[in-house]
Formats: sequence, structure tokens, C-alpha cells
Amino acid sequence: MITISIDPIIFSIGHFMLRWYSLILVIAVGIGLWLTGLEAERKGLNKTEIYDAAIWIMLAGLLGARLFHVIDHWSHEYVTDPIRALYIWEGGLAIWGAIIGGPGVVLAQAIGRVACIITGDAMGPPTAGPFGIAYTNPNAMVPQLGVFYTPMPVYEIIANMGIFALVWSLGRRKLADGNLFLIYVTLYSFERFLLGYTSAYMPVAYGLNQSQLIALGLLVVVAVFLAFRAVTGAKVKPLSAR
Repeated sequence: MITISIDPIIFSIGHFMLRWYSLILVIAVGIGLWLTGLEAERKGLNKTEIYDAAIWIMLAGLLGARLFHVIDHWSHEYVTDPIRALYIWEGGLAIWGAIIGGPGVVLAQAIGRVACIITGDAMGPPTAGPFGIAYTNPNAMVPQLGVFYTPMPVYEIIANMGIFALVWSLGRRKLADGNLFLIYVTLYSFERFLLGYTSAYMPVAYGLNQSQLIALGLLVVVAVFLAFRAVTGAKVKPLSAR
């Protein structure tokens, strides 16, 4: 069992606050862009065009992440004060929104979850052990200080690192366009569905929470797409063959 006393706010000047959440998110995005640049160069793509598109991808990902969070917490957090939906500096980003709003890099997702561990965001329900995390700083985002919670972000970091290792290895092979992304989406969807049972999110339907339903939806989409390819015999040449 672990107790964290780190203040989620690094420092503040007036109304401005620099939070660990924001700093780690910037680092995660930076590493994601760096890896994207390496892959673009290795595959002979135009890095300038990749980086130009990255700005819009990041904005779309940020908007999607915030939108999903607000929708998920609307009834108990934003319905009485809708303007707070714009207060992104207070924290609150849904990873599914970032993936759907802009292509996600699983390593960046793993790094981003470190912020959740520091701030107490996205923790699971209270636990009696053998592994839990409690918080003592009043700025932590957990419901109650001193209570040990299921460390869902820790489990996701481990799973994301495993997915990254596999996807990075497969990326060295000559796969058809889109196949690597489909592998990533499939693995991540399975991961999120299983980890949904360690989260504290309220069930939405059939005993499943929002994250699990999205995961199932994406798995269905991938299955339909693969079935369409199989039936039509559609083939896509790998980038190296163009």
C-alpha cells in the first residue's frame, strides 16, 4: 500500500497554476510527436507535413478528451455550473476522447497516466489491499483523503507499455496500411474493457461503464471492417511498396 503526499499543483502565481497534470501531458505529447517523426522518416514520409498536421491532431484530441469527460460527468459535476466545462486547467480528460478525436500513441498514453497517479485522477474504488494508493494532499482529486484506492492508472501504464512494445515491434514489418492501427485499437479496447472492472465509473448500461461500452463498440467496428476486407478481398499495399 502506498501513500502519496505530492501536491498536484507545482506552483501558482495569482490565478495561474502549473499542475503536474499539465506538465506531464505536454511531455507525453512531445514524446508521441518525436516517435511519430521517427516513424515518418523511416517510412520515407514527409516529416514537415506530419508535424503540420500534428497541431490539428493535438487540438482534436484535446477537444475530444474534454468533451468525453464532460459528458461522462455532466449530471453530477457540470449541470449546475456548465461554464466549468471550459475550465480545462482544473483537470478532467477522457482518454477515449483523445483517441477518437486524434490518433493516440500508446506510449504517450502510458506517460500521461503518470499524471493520474500524482493527482489522484481516474483511481478505482476503495480497496483493502494488497495494492492501493491513498492521498494526503487536499488538492488531490480523490473523493476522500487517507483512503486507499484501486490504482487503475498503474495497471493501465503496465498494459500500455506492453501494447507499445508489441506495436513498435510489428511496425518494423511490412504490414498493409491501417493494419498496425487496427492491432493497436483492438488491443487497447480489450485492455480498457478489462480495466473497466477496476475503475470507479458508474455503470451506464448492462452493468458496464462508458469506457467499456466504447471499447466494445470499437471492437465491433474493427470486426466489421476486417470482415468487409475478407469478403471483398480488398488488399492494401504496404507503404514500402509504393
